[in-house]
Amino acid sequence: MKRKRQSGFTLIEMMAALAMFLVVSSIVMSGIVQMLKTQGTVANRTEMHTSVRSATELLQQEIGQAGRISLPTAVLPVTITSPIIVTAAPQTFTVPVSSTTNMFVNMLLDVDSGQNFEVVTLTNVAPGFITAAFSRSHNPTPFAPIPVQVSGAFGTGIVPPTTASLSCASAGYTAYTPPAGTTGSGSDCNTLKLYGDINGDGNLLYVEYQCVVDPTGATPGYLYRNEVANAIVPGTTKPAVTSSMYLLNNVMPNPNNGGCFSYQIENASVNGTPVPFVTDVALTITVQTQMLDPQTNQYQQETKALLNITPRNVFYVWEATSLGEVPRNQPIPTNIANIM
Repeated sequence: MKRKRQSGFTLIEMMAALAMFLVVSSIVMSGIVQMLKTQGTVANRTEMHTSVRSATELLQQEIGQAGRISLPTAVLPVTITSPIIVTAAPQTFTVPVSSTTNMFVNMLLDVDSGQNFEVVTLTNVAPGFITAAFSRSHNPTPFAPIPVQVSGAFGTGIVPPTTASLSCASAGYTAYTPPAGTTGSGSDCNTLKLYGDINGDGNLLYVEYQCVVDPTGATPGYLYRNEVANAIVPGTTKPAVTSSMYLLNNVMPNPNNGGCFSYQIENASVNGTPVPFVTDVALTITVQTQMLDPQTNQYQQETKALLNITPRNVFYVWEATSLGEVPRNQPIPTNIANIM
């Protein structure tokens, strides 16, 4: 009886196949590991770019709105209902108005229209009443009260530096002098101060951005945004900085340890005195990834620069002043001058 011949792999063939399998598996696993590292790098940098983009977009929007002034839409139209009879111009009157919301001492108001139009400076504001010197008579009727409007802009909407010759500002500017009796200071290379109707709703906000950076780069710093609502109300103060105000918490020193903010400042003559206007703001900020890069085991850094961010309201006032026109260059409210 003949024995059947059995077929199969020899030991050498099995070992060769196993070796080939191990080589292919090693290549596949190496590719997967590299792909995961690459994905980690991409995710790291994407998160960094997203956070920086959100911060810079907010900065651009608020710088563009800085200096804007308007009365809240909720109280419009604002009117004077009491007659003003001027017998010897100018003559001071305290008159009732339908709303004094967001009005402040020294504010310039447009009163009436047509031949009776005039601009007055408020010398006192009380609930429901304003005081100013009037040069013309105004006679309201039940169907046509005297319209009151605010126009122009804050020329100091981007608060100019109170220090001369900053390295981050254009040469030749005049240092800003805050109103007498106030305690605030101006913007500088790492602090940007601005105010105005930032949200377009008639409410005045004071906003302060500041870069706090370790110049050695040993630990990450941060960029924060501090906001003061109802900033014109006397006694309103700037809140203490908390971590909830951080826009970025991974800020590193800029190249050559330069500041985060720089300014184009133009002087214009106001009654023969040179006055500074910030007509352009630039931002330079260096950030690093939140996590170590999986491939290099190092934090990845990138420097973001935004140039030529123009505060259009401030630019309008500067341009009109330079051309000798009569813009409504609204004065800074006293309380803002104290908290800035």
